[in-house]
Amino acid sequence: MIDNELVEDYKKFLSEAKTERECVAKIIEKAEAWGYKNIDDKKKLKKGDKVYAVKMNKAIALFNIGSESLEKGMNILGAHIDSPRLDAKQNPLYEKDNITYLNTHYYGGIKKYQWTALPLAIHGVVCKTDGSVLNVVIGEDEDDPVFCISDILPHLAQDQMAGKASDIIKGEDLDVIVGLNTPKTKTEKAEKDDKAKAEKKEKDPGKKIILKLLNEKYGIEEADFQSAELEIVPAGRARDLGIDRAQILSYGQDDRSCAFTSLKAMLEVPAGKRTTCCLCVDKEEIGSVGATGMASFLFENMISEVVAKSEKNYSELIVKRCLANSNMLSSDVNSAYDPMNAGLYDKENSSFLGGGVVFNKYTGSRGKSGASDANPEFVAKLRGCMDKAGVKYQMAELGKVDQGGGGTIAYHAARYGMNVIDAGVAVLSMHAPWEITSKEDITQAYECYKAFLKI
Repeated sequence: MIDNELVEDYKKFLSEAKTERECVAKIIEKAEAWGYKNIDDKKKLKKGDKVYAVKMNKAIALFNIGSESLEKGMNILGAHIDSPRLDAKQNPLYEKDNITYLNTHYYGGIKKYQWTALPLAIHGVVCKTDGSVLNVVIGEDEDDPVFCISDILPHLAQDQMAGKASDIIKGEDLDVIVGLNTPKTKTEKAEKDDKAKAEKKEKDPGKKIILKLLNEKYGIEEADFQSAELEIVPAGRARDLGIDRAQILSYGQDDRSCAFTSLKAMLEVPAGKRTTCCLCVDKEEIGSVGATGMASFLFENMISEVVAKSEKNYSELIVKRCLANSNMLSSDVNSAYDPMNAGLYDKENSSFLGGGVVFNKYTGSRGKSGASDANPEFVAKLRGCMDKAGVKYQMAELGKVDQGGGGTIAYHAARYGMNVIDAGVAVLSMHAPWEITSKEDITQAYECYKAFLKI
């Protein structure tokens, strides 16, 4: 049964948190409302304490301290909060034949042609040399302008359409229109000859107009782009999809559908014997690299802080035992079976919209390359847990064996020796600017995560 209150809260989260920083800010806001405190403000931790740890404002972990020693492990929900998008380059603003553009570099696996001719918004931060940080969101309010990447009209696109889909638009051509310098008419030039000559000599007048507007509204100088993090994402709010309103259409549901439901479950399940954790990391879409990605020491360092403030005598062995004895759901999405492209799937081993939360024993591609393959004992334990809680679930793979595949943060967690399996929401049109999920699956993922935290 669909939890409509949960769904509406989820849609609001999707609409307001389109970047990792925005997600972390929303998570902190919700966590603090439930009594969570920044771990840096706590000297000691005891049973029932609720804390969060943040890394660079782009990754966060919540901990609810249980009565057992951390040596016995934790129950962990691990999701990622980054999504495919376009990033502004460090020197992005330029003018070409009267049109001013923002030069971009795409992030994550996208079909580049899908990003043309649709309204886009700019979200991010500009960090000034005086230490101040300016938050930027343009394109979401009704009165805001939006942005766009132009495309070729069909009448002139014969060469374009004859090429491969991957070559329809090049990565270097994914530049966003941000302004227009309207050329002067002959009459205007004749009447204002001196001014026209001056303008003719002036370089990139349209770009200068954009910079002037940015400076007036945000106090941004051109050099400030060098220390900015601006993400270009689809403009608009999450919406109900279909006459029956059974589905959700939104940007960023991979993987915020799982991050949000994991967070909600974490907030609502009280501490028991085992410490529980909700981890939301960055950079999964580009290999979990960097200081805020799961491949770093980020999570291990956070656990070390918790151990140091929970145990009488800190040791690295306690940290290692904690990780090795933990159970984790890699809360990540799976590809939903697409009837219009049925040949890409093994139907008997596919996940379906509305089929409930998806357990994916292994990911990877072809010969399970890059996979974390869950132990059947752990899978059986989860099945029993879900059956007891009345959670609707399905077991699935991503697609046909030799068709391709993908990975999640699961194999990074598995290196610690813990039990881990992918468990999340089926998504149609994954990695497209607008992705599709089922409200039923959002509800079941939430119920699954709650049941798991109580094991």
